[in-house]
Order: sequence, then C-alpha cells, then structure tokens
Amino acid sequence: MIAEDSGLLRGMLTELLTSRGVQVTGQATTKDELLRLVATDPPDVVILDIRLPPGHSDEGLRAAAEIRTTHPDVALLVLSHYAETSYAVRLLESAVSAVGYLVKDRVHYADHLIDTIHRVCAGDVVIDPDVVRRVMSRPREVDPLGQLTPRERLVLTYMAQGDSNTAIARRLCCTTKTVEGHATNISRKLGLPEAGDHGRSDVNLRVLAVLAYLRATGHETLTPGLRPPP
Repeated sequence: MIAEDSGLLRGMLTELLTSRGVQVTGQATTKDELLRLVATDPPDVVILDIRLPPGHSDEGLRAAAEIRTTHPDVALLVLSHYAETSYAVRLLESAVSAVGYLVKDRVHYADHLIDTIHRVCAGDVVIDPDVVRRVMSRPREVDPLGQLTPRERLVLTYMAQGDSNTAIARRLCCTTKTVEGHATNISRKLGLPEAGDHGRSDVNLRVLAVLAYLRATGHETLTPGLRPPP
C-alpha cells in the first residue's frame, strides 16, 4: 500500500512498482485513510510519506507506529524529502525490524527502491545512506563513537544500512567471523547487550547501534545529497 498526498508521486510509484511485478493493493492520501485500508486488508509492506494531510507534520510516523502495534507483520518503508535524524530515531524506536527510511530522491532509482522493499519485507532495517554517511562523518564535541576503531566504524556504517554480516564480510574482503568479532567490540564499546547477555537474542544490534549515533547528532535536520546510491 502507498500513502502519499502527491498524486504525481503516488502515480509514479504505483506505475514503477507494478512494472516490476509488485502488486499495489491500496492507495491513500491521509493517515486515517491509510489506517482504514490496512485494517481492512493488511499488505506485506506500506510505503508512506512522513508528512500527510491534514497537518503535514508527522502523521506518517504516527501511522507507522500504529500499524506496527496493530499489524506487527506489516513492513514499513518511510519516505522523506530530507534525511532528518530525529524522524529516523522516532521510526526506529517504534519499529525494530522490517522497517526502512529513505529520502524521496531514492525513488528515482528503481533497482534501489525495489531492493529496499524486498529487504524490509524480509525483516531487515534499512536506513538511507545519506543519513548514515553524514552522521558518521560529522565532527562532534563529544563523540560516542570515539572508542571505535576506523574498521569498527566502517562495520557500523554497513550495519546501519542493513547489510548482513555476510554482506559486510564481502565488502571488507574478510570472514564472517571477523565481522562478528567487530560487532562484539562495537556492542561492548557502545554499552549495548552482547551475545552472552540475557535477552540478547531479542535485541536488534543494528537498530541499537544506529540509534546510538543518530541520537548523538542532536536530532538536527540534514540535507541529503542528490547522487545515486552506491
């Protein structure tokens, strides 16, 4: 299902997805309309804008939180004009799996959009690369990631983008076991639950890690770049 008040963008998304074999089961322009559609016929994934009528503020985020509460099996892909860290934090606090956050410029890259949809439907967490890159590279007076080695920061970047340990190992030309070791070090240095901790299997390390450094930015608004994704 698609929730977007711009008829032009909504039509473009519908046409693009349909041409790639993705069935669009419903379209909405407001938060309430979307919630009614989801309640009637829950889809595999909802693509929704952050700002929806009537207030054009955070209706999309509130809709995402309600959908995750009432229909936890529905994946969520939130679109925004800007890579706003405060919105990404709120989204991840309400949904720790099967969730994505992309700037709207990404929808012009069909392969990237379709790949993201498949990944969130599979339970992954996908954060827009511009959010990850800019937050990771931004100098801070107090950097909570200061204890991480350059290699660990790189691993954390790929984790935040939703890459699996196997995918990260391919990127870094190392073994999966090496990546797991980096993940353990990251958990320890950021004060996150480790493998032996009670309840660790129920914790999405990638979500906790990305929240740790998104919160460190002060939740400012970041203007995304307009280059295509890697």
